[in-house]
Amino acid sequence: MSDTFPAATVAIAYHGGRGHTARLGEAVAVGAAAVDGVEVIPIEVSEITTPQWHRLDDADAIIFGAPTYMGTASAAFHAFAEASSRRWFTRRWTDKLAAGFTNSGSMAGDKSSTLSYFATLAAQHGMLWVTLGLAPGWNSGKGSEYDLNRLGFYLGAAAQSNLDSKPDAVHKSDLATAEHLGARVATQARVFAAGRLATRP
Repeated sequence: MSDTFPAATVAIAYHGGRGHTARLGEAVAVGAAAVDGVEVIPIEVSEITTPQWHRLDDADAIIFGAPTYMGTASAAFHAFAEASSRRWFTRRWTDKLAAGFTNSGSMAGDKSSTLSYFATLAAQHGMLWVTLGLAPGWNSGKGSEYDLNRLGFYLGAAAQSNLDSKPDAVHKSDLATAEHLGARVATQARVFAAGRLATRP
């Protein structure tokens, strides 16, 4: 992308859980950072500070991430979401881009519930949701578990990690899918930044 486009900031607001979701967050950051002119800000929401809240306020895009526990995002992420109500009152995040990623121990694991929760949170803030933008992988005899989007989600990036595996065992396809999401959001953030600049009175 041309350097004449304005720079953009992509924040990743995530709860790392037992470490698998943190690995996904790292992959999202790698994908976003690969786009020229994009600053990436990872924020672990269970440890969020006042200056980090302000970084979220100033970001062009926020990518939400959390493990799926009992059919929804983790309690630590829910606490962050409830605390974001102060931004809701002032409409501080309106028209920012948003996206999401999650991990669970099962192939399905009701991860769609978590991604839908992220999208609803974004909608309440007046944000604009960015989908994964990939067709499902691994759904034919010619496919394999190493296809991008091997679990076939559309709303965001989803991963499966065995309950007894360590974080460094996150599947390569899931990490690559998370990188794709980061790059997609970062690219759109630069497009939106350029559009705002071009339409400024």
